[in-house]
Amino acid sequence: MDLPVGLPVDLPAGLPVETCASAPFDHAKADVILRAADGVEFRVFMLFLSLASPFFETLFSLPQASDGASDQEMKDGLAVIVVSEDSKTLDSFLRFCYPSTLAEDPSLDNLTEVLSVLAAARKYSLDLIERKVCQALANPKVLETEPLRCFAIARNARLKHETITAARHNLRQPLIPALFAEIDLITASDLLALLTYHKKCAIAVQALMKDLKWMTDHYVSLNGCGWLVGRNNDSYYNDNCCGQGTDNRFFPWNTAPLAWWTTYMQEIYELLQDCPSGDTVRAAADRTVQKVRSANCAACSGRVKEAMTEFSNLLALKIEEAVTPIELEMDF
Repeated sequence: MDLPVGLPVDLPAGLPVETCASAPFDHAKADVILRAADGVEFRVFMLFLSLASPFFETLFSLPQASDGASDQEMKDGLAVIVVSEDSKTLDSFLRFCYPSTLAEDPSLDNLTEVLSVLAAARKYSLDLIERKVCQALANPKVLETEPLRCFAIARNARLKHETITAARHNLRQPLIPALFAEIDLITASDLLALLTYHKKCAIAVQALMKDLKWMTDHYVSLNGCGWLVGRNNDSYYNDNCCGQGTDNRFFPWNTAPLAWWTTYMQEIYELLQDCPSGDTVRAAADRTVQKVRSANCAACSGRVKEAMTEFSNLLALKIEEAVTPIELEMDF
């Protein structure tokens, strides 16, 4: 078949002899060859590509030139179309085009590959891949460990929802980020917008630490959180069992709480200025539980886990409510 070379590129000088891609892109009955930028040849079926991509459907339906009237490269009787993508990107792209019985969809767990696959998806008008890329960037496991990388990739690709989601997850990280590989994908304005958003969220969360009304409204009175002052129902189960806190910034109902809870509040007061996230207070609560139990207080050790889980979840909810109205000021 004589096809127009729709996406020609010059192969790099000194390119190795062309090699054939692995299965299923080496089928003997394939009817067209796609040659990647690094020389790897993919023997594929036009039907699969046409059904998956309007771009290829149009390309393959163009009129054929008469014999000898075209400089179309041929190999083994098949037209060769040279594309600009490397073989790794092309392999991922084509797997999305093929039926699942012949090729499983790639996982896209590697963020390094996501951007190139997304670029190919947009170039060849394959909406399915773009949706898969969005799902990869919204993967909670990836967002929890690499929110900045997700942010940079999503922002570069102008994916609004994924960019905002990554910015929200980045609240778990310090305000000033460490250098990361994808920082070149975003502009200085993008980074400034992210840092400004982060700082605004931190300011909103600090208001919760300066006014404990959210806490007193929830528990109503000390009877609702007797553990806070070493009380069991209406009596003190161990008077000053772990000592009393002295920081009156954290005196709900103008009452001195146990010292370990005051220490917890002092810790998260500082941490939330840098990492305004519910995860911050939950992680600090886990550390507090361990510290209290290691102190071997018979009264507090048995109740601290339940009490701090409930309290940190309440505070995490209030933090979520505080940052939700704050917008990432960025044009899409």
